[in-house]
Amino acid sequence: MTIQGALIAALYIALTYLSAALGLASGPVQVRFSEALTILPFFTPSAIGGLFVGCLLSNLLTGCALYDILFGSLATVIGAVGTYLLRKRKWLAPLPPILANTLILPFILSYVYEFPGGVPYFMLTVGVGELISCGLLGMLLLFALLPHKNTIFHS
Repeated sequence: MTIQGALIAALYIALTYLSAALGLASGPVQVRFSEALTILPFFTPSAIGGLFVGCLLSNLLTGCALYDILFGSLATVIGAVGTYLLRKRKWLAPLPPILANTLILPFILSYVYEFPGGVPYFMLTVGVGELISCGLLGMLLLFALLPHKNTIFHS
């Protein structure tokens, strides 16, 4: 992992802890501030590993169940790779993490944690949370970083 990736992982963990402190990091309704970072593969492939490690460690450190640690981290890395692949289309960049989490996390919430509500309900709640985290906050981050991309993410 690169230094940039390690910094992204550390930032992901810190933002997940902030979300957890506010009761937003887990459960049927989630708005992880750290998920806004899934926009970073738009700028650098180093972000993919950083997001994966950051999510994996965040889920481990916040006491998630084993399947959540594994499949939640898998959803994040799938979304990160998708964002990287869509890097030439900035308006579509947040779509892969939104879709990956909306399609994977509801099964974890329903079958691992056995929260009441069912998969379709969790697709709605997780999807809305991801729209806020990745769609809104992620795009704000993208546009804030865009003028500085060559300084921050130079190869």
